[in-house]
Amino acid sequence: MKVRGAWQIFFLLVFVGYMFIWVMLPTKTYKNSWTPKLNEKLNSTYFREQGSNLLLFSFPLMLIAALGCVYLHLQKKSNSDSSKSYYRFLRRPAMVMAPLGIVNAVELTFAAMFIALLIWSLANYLYVSFGHLHMHTANEKVWQAKFRSVSLRLGYIGNTCWAFLFFPVTRGSSILPLVGLTSESSIKYHIWLGHVSTVLFAAHSIGFIIYWWAMTDQMYLMLQWSSTYLSNVAGVIAFVLSLGMWMTSFDRVRRKLFEVFFYTHHLYILYVFFYMLHVGVAYLCMILPGIFLFLIDRYLRFLQSRRRTRLVSAHLLPNGSMELTFAKNPELSYNPTSILFVHVPRICKLQWHPFTITSSSNLETDKLSVVIKSQGSWTQKLYKQLSSSLDHLEVSTEGPYGPASSHFLSHEALVMISGGSGITPFISIIREIIFRSTESNGKVPKVLLIAAFKNTADLTMLDLLLPLSGAPFNISKLQLQIEAYITQEHERPLENAKKQIEKKLFKPNPSDSPISEALGKNSWLWLGAIISSSFVMFLILLGFVTRYHIYPVELRGENYHYSFKILWDMFLVCASVFIATSAIFLWQKRKITAEGKQIQNVDLPTPTMSPSSWLCGSDRELESLPTQSLVQSTNVHFGARPDLKRILFDRKESDVGVLVCGPKSMRHEVAKICASGLAKNLYFESISFNW
Repeated sequence: MKVRGAWQIFFLLVFVGYMFIWVMLPTKTYKNSWTPKLNEKLNSTYFREQGSNLLLFSFPLMLIAALGCVYLHLQKKSNSDSSKSYYRFLRRPAMVMAPLGIVNAVELTFAAMFIALLIWSLANYLYVSFGHLHMHTANEKVWQAKFRSVSLRLGYIGNTCWAFLFFPVTRGSSILPLVGLTSESSIKYHIWLGHVSTVLFAAHSIGFIIYWWAMTDQMYLMLQWSSTYLSNVAGVIAFVLSLGMWMTSFDRVRRKLFEVFFYTHHLYILYVFFYMLHVGVAYLCMILPGIFLFLIDRYLRFLQSRRRTRLVSAHLLPNGSMELTFAKNPELSYNPTSILFVHVPRICKLQWHPFTITSSSNLETDKLSVVIKSQGSWTQKLYKQLSSSLDHLEVSTEGPYGPASSHFLSHEALVMISGGSGITPFISIIREIIFRSTESNGKVPKVLLIAAFKNTADLTMLDLLLPLSGAPFNISKLQLQIEAYITQEHERPLENAKKQIEKKLFKPNPSDSPISEALGKNSWLWLGAIISSSFVMFLILLGFVTRYHIYPVELRGENYHYSFKILWDMFLVCASVFIATSAIFLWQKRKITAEGKQIQNVDLPTPTMSPSSWLCGSDRELESLPTQSLVQSTNVHFGARPDLKRILFDRKESDVGVLVCGPKSMRHEVAKICASGLAKNLYFESISFNW
């Protein structure tokens, strides 16, 4: 605990120092004092105009990312699930309001600080700029110069948003887990930053269009590609691309036309290219850490996805859901509520879809299972494929990705509230609790599961609370109560709902391999090695190119094309990431391949009963004590919805973790109850995979 506390203090100090630099960036003191001194040391020969910005903006975050990997490795080895009470208090909802959704105290505080940073930066940029209006051209009026200055500085503020834009979408991030986040839980930050930055860039672009067209009659400057300064036409192209991505990213468009959003959003590759050509090498250093870490993560995901994953079996549930079971390396560990990205080329060669993992890496050491509900066109096609007579299905996977710890297991009691397929992350939690309860001195929380379904067929989701492998489990220490609500049926079905779970076994293929971590057992340490080595390689290569290629040209008094400097930076970043990541990945791939060959094929016995017969007590044919215990712990309510306020306020334990996953209305209702302050023992956490 002392070691982890020291690491957290260190990261906090580095982060505070980093934010101090951001606050001081627009000030006159920074411009007139710090920068010249740094330029004198760094910019003269080897890095030119990038030197001070690389040191001040790029290096601190890359240091946090590299050392964060070491911290996460130590935390993973300690296997600690403790969660401080004050941290839980800060996660309590502070505001539940559309379109922001559920915002806790920490998020609200940082959002206010970030907005204050933007306002402070804009005010100081304008203060410094307006103090140098005498430097503008004689043909330009003062009010025109001020208008142009405001338009320019709005773009600067947009760069501040872009500096943080890529961190939430870096799935294997070493920075997000340091503050208890996952990529899925922080997607909303990416959305917020995307909206704010696009609005700022739109104001920046429209302002210059007005300035060139209506004020100075210089519209030809929009198409200018300067050899000595920034490229205006690159900014125009980037702005047009951003509008296309922005218009298709709104909630209504994204949900109704997801494929349009999905493919349009991949224009970010072209957008980033032209955006960098427009902002220049100095501001590139501000956004470099986010893009650098995203490139490492994206390339690692690409390398991992080239493997074909061994699909062992599929369970087809009567309600249209399916559980896919893959072989996995026994050394692969993950925490409950993790997700796995699945790609089935037979259905679509480009699409990857995230699904909740329902298995426990401790309880099921050689298997990994995900549950998929047949809802959209992709999942319906998958269900038809699995229902056919095929004996092998080619599948690729990415992940798993999830929280760095199982902090929810440290509560005295857990109330898990789900709607429909929202029960899937709770299946992995319950399986993990089953494992913890079998350990010596295993202390596990009391569990109340509130599951709301539309109809009786959806009750088959409860079949998955225990692995469908027939293996015996001792759950005598498990304190589990299940309250199932059937909202659209008012009475028990007249006919017995004894549909069996259909199971399909798939033939192994020599090219398939079990799911393993992309970088092996010590993945965090190897990721830290990739981050540090690739960044150092980039700095060395950039120094050599600048010193021996760019600097001699400028020393002769010749002009080195400004855009070529940006292209060099982009090329060297990609080359460094490619070399360092490929070398370490291929080194680890040998070990992973050797371990995979030693893992025998996993064949699961077909279940002989389906707990969907829980509805008909006289016909229960129970084959094991665990199943019987779960049946006795389950109450089914027809034609009713759970009274969430009464259920939550009736909990008398001093420390109750409230986890909710399901429709937005349900999540918001539970959040408002926990935020009301009427029950101080409730600690809220929302699990949502809606993008």
